[in-house]
Amino acid sequence: MNNNTNREKDTEFSIYCDGGARGNPGPAAIGFVVRGAEGKPMHREAREIGKATNNMAEYQAVIAALEWLAKYKTTNSLPREIRVFLDSRLVVNQLNGMFRVKDAKLKGLTLRVRELERASGLTVGNEELFVSKRENAVSYEAIPREMNTEADSLVNAALDKLPIP
Repeated sequence: MNNNTNREKDTEFSIYCDGGARGNPGPAAIGFVVRGAEGKPMHREAREIGKATNNMAEYQAVIAALEWLAKYKTTNSLPREIRVFLDSRLVVNQLNGMFRVKDAKLKGLTLRVRELERASGLTVGNEELFVSKRENAVSYEAIPREMNTEADSLVNAALDKLPIP
């Protein structure tokens, strides 16, 4: 087995984020799961965020995950790569700079994401070759909803006021 391959696996976090609102806008919640080396769960979080749109909730989930990373960084080294997965193509494309953010509220949330990235020393890039050559690189990637079920279940548990699974 190649030792470089093992070392690379240990230098990545995968963060699955989701946000949702019942009604649009309506009561909303966020959830995220952080997986470390070899996919082992490290942290799970969910909470209600008040009244919001689905897009606002998706952004708030990313913000909550980046806030967790900032706290984590106070006592640990960040991994070489951080991959943030969402099932919202709109939010992914906006965070990757492919779509303009026109809505004023979403612009404010985008600025908060950028502040948290800078505060944690993260660099943004989504091309695989480009990201893999940088330290503390964060990428935002769209995945199908069925690949984000754990974060989705956290959102629904928060909205239903159930214990976090």
